[in-house]
Amino acid sequence: MEKLTFYAVSAPEKLDRIGAYLAERLSRDVVRHRYGYVVIAMEALDQLLMACHSQSIKPFVESFLHMVAKLLESQEPDLQVLGTNSFVKFANIEEDTPSYHRRYDFFVSQFSAMCHSTHEDPETRTRIRVAGIKGLQGVVRKTVNDELQAIIWEPQHMDKLIPSMLFNMQDAEDLDSQGPDPLWAQKHPENPASLAESCFRELLGRAAYGNMNNAVRPVLVHLDNHRLWEPNEFAVSCFRIIMYSIQAQHSHHVIQQVLGHLDMHNKNTPRMRAGIVQVLLETVAIAAKGSVGPTVLEVFNTLLKHLRMSVDFELGENSRRNSGASVSSSGRVKESEERIVQNAIIQTIGFFGGNLPDYQRAEVMMFIMGKVPVYGTPCHTLDTVKIGLTFPPDTFDVPQVTSGFKSKTMVAALPAPFLDPLFSISLMEDCELRQLVLEILLNIIDRHDNRAKLRGIRIIPNVAALKIKREKISKQDVGFMKKHGQQLYRHIYLGCKEEDNGHKNFELLFTTLAVLTIELANEEVVVDLIRLALALQDMSLANEENMPMIIRCGIMALVAAYLNFLSQMIANPAFCQHRVHEKLMTPYLLPEHIFREKCPLPNDLEKEDRSMYFQTVDLAECLVGPGYNAERLSIPYVPQVTGKQGFVDRRKPALFSPDTTGLEEQEKEKRRQVMEKFQKAPFEEIAAHCESKANMLHDRLAQIFELTIRPPPSPSGVVSISAGHAQHQSVPVYEMKFPDLCVY
Repeated sequence: MEKLTFYAVSAPEKLDRIGAYLAERLSRDVVRHRYGYVVIAMEALDQLLMACHSQSIKPFVESFLHMVAKLLESQEPDLQVLGTNSFVKFANIEEDTPSYHRRYDFFVSQFSAMCHSTHEDPETRTRIRVAGIKGLQGVVRKTVNDELQAIIWEPQHMDKLIPSMLFNMQDAEDLDSQGPDPLWAQKHPENPASLAESCFRELLGRAAYGNMNNAVRPVLVHLDNHRLWEPNEFAVSCFRIIMYSIQAQHSHHVIQQVLGHLDMHNKNTPRMRAGIVQVLLETVAIAAKGSVGPTVLEVFNTLLKHLRMSVDFELGENSRRNSGASVSSSGRVKESEERIVQNAIIQTIGFFGGNLPDYQRAEVMMFIMGKVPVYGTPCHTLDTVKIGLTFPPDTFDVPQVTSGFKSKTMVAALPAPFLDPLFSISLMEDCELRQLVLEILLNIIDRHDNRAKLRGIRIIPNVAALKIKREKISKQDVGFMKKHGQQLYRHIYLGCKEEDNGHKNFELLFTTLAVLTIELANEEVVVDLIRLALALQDMSLANEENMPMIIRCGIMALVAAYLNFLSQMIANPAFCQHRVHEKLMTPYLLPEHIFREKCPLPNDLEKEDRSMYFQTVDLAECLVGPGYNAERLSIPYVPQVTGKQGFVDRRKPALFSPDTTGLEEQEKEKRRQVMEKFQKAPFEEIAAHCESKANMLHDRLAQIFELTIRPPPSPSGVVSISAGHAQHQSVPVYEMKFPDLCVY
């Protein structure tokens, strides 16, 4: 061997003849089953290949690869392993110049087949699979860095490479599920699963921008073919490997592939869709902190679309059950499984949104709320019940998106396109939906994390001990409260009197008022909040809407807790303490007592005993200090639909309330007048009224058609109709009016 090596190095032009001779000998020995000579020939080829590095080695490589192919084609495991080991040695050699004509299609196919070996002997099967994986790894190393071998990334090769690796990785999962053999690792130091995973990671790490789709698509197809979405532990493991192996800037490619796969299987079983969504959760969990590119809204759009579809599927099952049709047990199972899909989607939306930067979170919140119909707008077509069904409480996932959200100004955090649908939901009859709205508001408004310090609704004896964090109100936030403050007050006011309010609702209402005071309350807002509290007290005492006693007492407890908190925040304890001490004699008006189980309730609230309640005059006397306009406390708060002036002075209605009835009352009166006219007016009058409207419409349409259909003027003349006769009128060019784009 030393003489042969010296001869080949001294006369490199002889290498091709040496390689051809050895290839001929090896082919003859393989056919004659003279395996000892086969091993000698391959060792000679290996040593010559490692020793010789020159331009003339190219023909020798072709002979070498031809012999490796001969060994791989044989059915002898020892020869297949021998050929694979030689190919791996060759793959580790860095060639000086690229090869223009060499192809590795055969090796990809053969090594992939070896990875799927089903040899009856477990030891031999493992050896063949390990050899196949090593061979694929050699192909990858030899081709991915060679620009002339970019063909390796084409689908016909990836469809063999990727499934071969996943098959062995999956086989390890099956062994684990059957119970691991403690001696198996000692028997197999080279584990096919670990080798396949290493090769899989290496391949993905070398994938360029344009190759990501071809690398990920076979993974999805393999998971489909082997039904690995349910259960999806292996699918989740695969995509974790993918996300941690690829370059960060390519993450959005993977997310897009999974989203497209979810769309493709939108009518499959709920568990399969849930498995895909959970895989998507893993991908976005890893990609959320990195670069996800322009796919942020696409992720949410697709997830919300599938959430809507899942809810529709569930409602379809419910409607068939309610219609009296027989529903099988499989139908009931499918209905419960749809909830699994919905929960998976919700978790994904919340986790992804919660890890986005603040500027993207604001866009996502507006995007999600844009999918919610706005109650009271001309475009809304769903009633309260249907909105609740389309977006059930546990499918409304903005709270998770807003968790930890910090914005310098409320104008940026709560724009009008976001507030309107949000407050629309706050008017729903479902108490859980109203709780979610308040949770969202608190997540956004509480910029200094003071909510946890309040710890529910209670009479706080010493607010200073809570060490509340606050800053001076900015001009932008002052402007926000002037524009949207009345809208906030109205929905708090209306939310307090809902009959299904529980302890949680009142706790969130108190926290919302307290956080508003901390974050957004200047002197003017403080006065408005006091008037709101007094209006809530008056509403509970008057009870014009026949509210349950527990709700009336809950409102009174809310007022007491909030005014106690407010008085200490503005450094005026006398503002509230005198009433709180008197209320200790009536525990059902305090939050510590009314929200306990089996709390005794009075038959009615004593309206005449004014000493038990907060009085406007007393509060005005206590509210002293620069900037506080105590006289405005005498103007009762009246909620209105619009965000305009919502306070009415009953003594001076002409000055303070030009529209005391509100828009709702005006609309009701207008509809009543129209109905009354059509019910009582003579038929001739109604017909004449409708005919005049129709004539006016036809006249307008005729004018529009005349302007749009009339041909443009032409120098050759135009045709005009006058007294039933056609007349041609010539128009000079200099009098014609051309569009600006046609004039040079």
